[in-house]
Amino acid sequence: MRPACVVAAKVLDEIVDFIKPGITTQQVDNFAAERMMAHGAKSAFLGYRKYPCHTCISVNEEVVHGMANERELKFGDVVSVDVGVRYNGFIGDNARTVAVGGCGVAAQRLMDVTEQSLYLGIAAAIPGNRVTDISRAVQNYVEGHGFSVVREFVGHGVGRTMHEEPQVPNFVDRTMNDRLRPGMTIAIEPMVNAGCPDVKILKDGWTVVTRDGSLSAHFEHTVLITDGKPEILTWAKTPSALMVG
Repeated sequence: MRPACVVAAKVLDEIVDFIKPGITTQQVDNFAAERMMAHGAKSAFLGYRKYPCHTCISVNEEVVHGMANERELKFGDVVSVDVGVRYNGFIGDNARTVAVGGCGVAAQRLMDVTEQSLYLGIAAAIPGNRVTDISRAVQNYVEGHGFSVVREFVGHGVGRTMHEEPQVPNFVDRTMNDRLRPGMTIAIEPMVNAGCPDVKILKDGWTVVTRDGSLSAHFEHTVLITDGKPEILTWAKTPSALMVG
């Protein structure tokens, strides 16, 4: 898992550096495909349940699964980029939300809270804890700051395939409450809305948007449960100042 996750993190870093006002989401996806190939990897998303793109690029009110097209990114847009790669038979999966050129205080606060909730969730991913400990850490922090957690889409186990057990929701659901054991690799991925938690899927069958049109943010790491502290496998080149624990 480690080499696959290193590649996924590198590709995501390169995409974030590439994003700027004036380029289209299709150009971003094309660049991602080139970088995956350069690292000897393939997209884990392309063709998955007939998904047509190499990455998921979700802009502003788009929550997840946004598809690349000729939409031009503008200064102040909030863009969530989800990168999954297949490398030597394993999957690396990570996501990050960035502002194009810059953004307002409200959008920055949404991104900061979402990212911090991810690290709080990761800090709870220790052996002996359960999935609900991760979920509670994320939910309490997000809702405590006046934002809402998406219910319809959750984190998941990841290894040789994209979505494995256990499911890892960002809200407490005792039906999804596996015990965490050393050796498990899971994708923890808060999806947070500035407004209400409700979402809808557009007619393209993929793009998920906030029902009220509010902004959304998405951060994700693939994490290894160890005998001690959790290990972030998709570590970015510039560790966040919001790192916990």
